[in-house]
Amino acid sequence: MSNTTTRRRMMQQLAAGAAVMGAPPALAQTARPDSTPADFVKLQKELSNWGRWGAEDQTGAVNLITPAKRRAAMRLAREGASYSMARNAETKEAVDNALPIVRKTIRTGASVSHTGIASTSDSFFIAYHGLAHTHMDTLSHFAVDGKLYNGFPVDTVTEEGAAKNSIISYKNGIITRGVLYDMARHKGVEWLEPGDAIFPEDLDAWEKKAGVKVQSGDVMIVRTGRWARRDAKGPWPTAKEGLAGLHMSCARWMHARDVAILGGDEAQDVQPSRVEGVSQPIHALCIVAMGMPIFDNLELELVGAEAAKRKRWDFLVTASPAAVPGATGSVLNPIATF
Repeated sequence: MSNTTTRRRMMQQLAAGAAVMGAPPALAQTARPDSTPADFVKLQKELSNWGRWGAEDQTGAVNLITPAKRRAAMRLAREGASYSMARNAETKEAVDNALPIVRKTIRTGASVSHTGIASTSDSFFIAYHGLAHTHMDTLSHFAVDGKLYNGFPVDTVTEEGAAKNSIISYKNGIITRGVLYDMARHKGVEWLEPGDAIFPEDLDAWEKKAGVKVQSGDVMIVRTGRWARRDAKGPWPTAKEGLAGLHMSCARWMHARDVAILGGDEAQDVQPSRVEGVSQPIHALCIVAMGMPIFDNLELELVGAEAAKRKRWDFLVTASPAAVPGATGSVLNPIATF
């Protein structure tokens, strides 16, 4: 990193009151006036989309992706240049990946006939929720005070699966406009550091710089440079050091824009959250109050570079979750097409 970039980063941290490396965790938790547990409770009511699309709705903010929205989004694929936003499967256990993907070849080339037609096969097991694997959180993944999105009881999620708000609501896939909020590039750094918070004013500043705004029915995609940092420095204990991400105050900002889906290369919430006693307020407000699914752990380095090369920050997003009735989410390979 250049000396100029380093100085710029230091000034940004001082201006934002962010914790520098090695600072006590209490400093990283310094609260804004809109960061109290009472604010979280207030936002659950203020931002609620319960009943907006009917008492039995299980699709949530994805209802905002209308046929007209899909048609408009497809017109963004002017070049036909497509890039995956999925992280290659993490197969080794690490401090940020306690449950790596387990893949096993169950019929090898050596075990089949070498005369005529033969086939090989394998299997894999994945516990996709967490901080390692690219996946989609559906509306049964989080609950607040015993309630899922739209007021369904959390007890509807049983050993048989989620009877309400499961991934099957999105079996027809996601086709819409994606808008990239490249916060690392905006701040002139290769990546944000663990615990760095993104506030509404940062999102506004990026829109002014990039000349693009998220609109109703869009996927809002936030790049922090998380995977670039991990590839350069290795995994880190997120429970101790935290993650960069959105501050709780960004929830009202997204609700005002009618964002359909939130995605990013982190777990979306800044960790520590800076809201005492509330560990993941963005997840809770998006999923439970607004009915907004989340794309977690996206790989955004290639897409970020391609967007920067074109100076174009919106594109077609397509994604097809697995059609597993009762699932609280799905592994995912979202595609950005310019």
